[in-house]
Amino acid sequence: MGVVKEGFYKGNKKVDIEKNKLYIVNIEDMSDEGLGIGHIDGMAVFVKDTAPGDEAEVRIVKVKKNFCFGRLERIITPSSFRVEPFCPMARKCGGCTLQHISYEKELDIKKNRVLNCLSRIGGIEDPEQYLEDVYGMKSPYHYRNKMQFPVGVRGDSSKESKAESDAEKKYKDSFSAFSCQTKTVLGFYAGRTHSLIPITNCKIGHGVNKAVISAVTKWADKCKISVYNEETGEGILRHVLTRVGFATGQLMVCIVVNTKNVPETDKLVAELSREVEKYRAGGNNVKLKSVVMNVNKERTNRILGDKTILINGRDYITDYIGDVKFQISAQSFYQVNPVQTEKLYSKALEYADLTGEEIVWDMYSGIGTISLFLAQKAKKVYGVEVVSQAIEDAKINAEINDITNVEFFVGKAEEVVPVWMENHIGVYDSHSSKLHRGVDVVVVDPPRKGCDEKLLETIVTMSPKRMVYVSCDPATLSRDLKYLLANGFKLERFAVYDQFSRTMHCETVALLTRISSK
Repeated sequence: MGVVKEGFYKGNKKVDIEKNKLYIVNIEDMSDEGLGIGHIDGMAVFVKDTAPGDEAEVRIVKVKKNFCFGRLERIITPSSFRVEPFCPMARKCGGCTLQHISYEKELDIKKNRVLNCLSRIGGIEDPEQYLEDVYGMKSPYHYRNKMQFPVGVRGDSSKESKAESDAEKKYKDSFSAFSCQTKTVLGFYAGRTHSLIPITNCKIGHGVNKAVISAVTKWADKCKISVYNEETGEGILRHVLTRVGFATGQLMVCIVVNTKNVPETDKLVAELSREVEKYRAGGNNVKLKSVVMNVNKERTNRILGDKTILINGRDYITDYIGDVKFQISAQSFYQVNPVQTEKLYSKALEYADLTGEEIVWDMYSGIGTISLFLAQKAKKVYGVEVVSQAIEDAKINAEINDITNVEFFVGKAEEVVPVWMENHIGVYDSHSSKLHRGVDVVVVDPPRKGCDEKLLETIVTMSPKRMVYVSCDPATLSRDLKYLLANGFKLERFAVYDQFSRTMHCETVALLTRISSK
């Protein structure tokens, strides 16, 4: 087979880049996916596990028309920002992308990414003038309260990545109290693959996960619980999901299975109880409160099915954000970083600037996390969410907190809000002996894809005095801000929160005020 060459034109000169050839590359920047960016004769090359300032030897693995991808072979001169990864599995695992970069530089990268999006996509001139701060974590490890582990079989070349370094072996041995050479393994997929990387103690998950992994793998081996095969659709055990209430210490373990007829689940509960008690003996205040089984018979990449069955305890755990208590099921949406979430929501509450007289709408309200936070300071909060189960959870959460000044609707906000406005604005309220006035504050916390344009149109029509936008994607935030700023709103300020440490993701909260009605 001949050498594969691709090229692009630099001026009038064609530049050929050869696949599998080694090149010396200076890394200049980071992509939104956490890949280092360098250039070879003007062509952009993206390289995993590199940092800005690295001089690296890179092997080209894929060549496109205007860019290429390389694999890091060795660091020639390390960047001043390069550090030893906290987890020896970091290079293989697809979970963390920034462990090889100092935390200070990680925060700087995230800040620059947000600023770049606001400028390039949002058309905002000098966006840094509106930036309050970038709020990092005191310790950017063991912060996740939810983990989802795919299940595999040790030595299965179709699922498990076999190569193991001395550091990786030492890492496994260091958790021998919770490990054994089980045939069944839990872990994460390598980046952009379905090759399973066995993990015994994820560095960004709660420490109790190593006890859960040990218990589940021992149970599966002893009771001969087969592992689900994606290609054939056969086998029982697909995933293991854990949730931990950081404020309460309550633990939920959910096994995701291919059938509701799973044998010897009582032995699973016994194994989990033993391993969690062993973990507690180390001075850790975690209590096993819920063991459930989620049935997913579909041949899909979707992790959870629609039916969840209680095995032991209760089918939910509780946790707190600030003083607000939340009931969380296996399928509830709940922010994964409770430490940063409380800070983020406190900032959203500050931006809302509530005095107790305001009417507030919370779009994409989920299980009511932001709504209930806001209700502590508002006259009335309305939450709207398309997922009916989330609204049921929100109503329960309002009830257990004895919060009565909230009301939740199922549906699309752009459909629910106009009906509400038609029926309420200017209508006499017999309870207050006043006319209903307009909406004072709107809060949105959309998924990664951002707000639907019809919703943005609805918000413009609502004409609130203030709008608080909580975003998990700076690109879609910037797109939506561009629309809002062109339709009667002004950006006052924003803050960035490192909600997903050691990855490229972050959260941004922005305050907008109405300058005119359109």
